[in-house]
Amino acid sequence: MTHTQIAYITFGVVLLIALLIDIFVLSKKHHKTTIKEALKQTLFWTVLALAFWVFVWVDEGPVYATKYISAYLMEWSLSIDNIFVFILIFSFFKVSDEDTPNALLFGVLAAIVFRVIFIAIGIGLIQKFSWIMYIFGAILLYTGIKLFFQKEEENYNPNDSKIFKLINKVFTVSHTKPNGRYFIKEDGKRKITTLAVVVLILAFTDIAFALDSIPTVVSLVKGGANQAFKSQDIMVIYSSNIMAVLGLRSLFFLLKGAADKFKYLQQGIAFILVFIGVKMLIEYFHIEISIYVSLIVILASVMTAIFYSLYKEKSTKI
Repeated sequence: MTHTQIAYITFGVVLLIALLIDIFVLSKKHHKTTIKEALKQTLFWTVLALAFWVFVWVDEGPVYATKYISAYLMEWSLSIDNIFVFILIFSFFKVSDEDTPNALLFGVLAAIVFRVIFIAIGIGLIQKFSWIMYIFGAILLYTGIKLFFQKEEENYNPNDSKIFKLINKVFTVSHTKPNGRYFIKEDGKRKITTLAVVVLILAFTDIAFALDSIPTVVSLVKGGANQAFKSQDIMVIYSSNIMAVLGLRSLFFLLKGAADKFKYLQQGIAFILVFIGVKMLIEYFHIEISIYVSLIVILASVMTAIFYSLYKEKSTKI
């Protein structure tokens, strides 16, 4: 059995045990999650992600360990930005505090399934058409520049989204208070509740986020545009993605009351997307940026954005 196969099995077993602990021990059904509980859950997933980082270091060496932590931090920072959209979705549909944890759990699990599918498709496309990496690079460059100057979506309205309109075409939606239910029978018809609508919107919204995050992570982990994927690369891409997404639920409750405190995080993430886009494009000229440099840029951008946001927020109160 190869080191990579051992890593896959270890990751799968640890992930299964961690999910069971999170669902049956750390989380309680129909229970309002407190900040203290959210902090414990966030620490649990963070420590688990770091523990797997140590495992990758021991099993595959420092280069793959650095690729893993870089990809994880990239996904984690993107997840924080995504959470603010999730908060708006839950507020719009007036999901109760008791129903929120369960709805988030199903939304996150659905997002993981879609991520696995999209990563497999993305890797398959890149392996067959290596030049597609340059297209991804151009898209990330454009997205990063657009995101940097884009105003926050304070007036986000799911009613206007294509996803919400599609859900209403496919399903009959009940507007009765869900009380933890995803399906309800009304007038002899089986309908989905607004809670089910929220789960579906979360899953499909994450797909939109994945279109940026997956090429970004692939670029960080994979070598040059013309280099083939190694089994270790694929393992790192999957594990870093899943670890970051699994921490979304606890981060949601931790940041729910602090959405206004990180106003400049968007610009930090935008800078990273521009950096990765440029990194992918200059590989055409056989110029490669070290994974260690990429890690420093990611850390510096996220920390600068967070501290600057906190500084500006504090200065406006003085």
